[in-house]
Amino acid sequence: MTYQILEVDLDDPRAAMLRGVLDDDLGRRYGPLNQDEPADVTAARIEALRVTPAQVVATWIAVLDETAVGHVMLRRLGTEWELKRLIVTPGARGRGIGRALSERVIKRAREEGANRVILQTGKPQPESIALYEDLGFTSIPVYEPYRATMPNSLCFALPLVQDPLTAS
Repeated sequence: MTYQILEVDLDDPRAAMLRGVLDDDLGRRYGPLNQDEPADVTAARIEALRVTPAQVVATWIAVLDETAVGHVMLRRLGTEWELKRLIVTPGARGRGIGRALSERVIKRAREEGANRVILQTGKPQPESIALYEDLGFTSIPVYEPYRATMPNSLCFALPLVQDPLTAS
């Protein structure tokens, strides 16, 4: 069974459905870590994670047997380019879909002139961390808007532009 990667509008119902699947998954993974936090911290964390339509450069979904099984976005975060909201449904994992979606983000960011792609994740997502490291992402300090409300985040960057003085 092969899958297709499709670029879709942010409000595509399949993309919205997959973001809901991701929200449920992240709630299970991170909920216990956030259960005792004050309401104002929760509200600030939700705001830090919010993606506005104006920030989104592109949204992709993966379709397998006419079913949407994967999602990712590329967003502009100030002067940075961020891989955001990557999800592959459990039944579709292990087929290279997460890698293919991530590679779409990287390719588009490179085409648009980005110097690097950044992302934010956490220890409860070990399979994501392994994918990002395998793609060449390396650890960076926690960046805004996550620093204040998610200081234990794991953040990564993938350089896209080589310095001509150091390129061989």
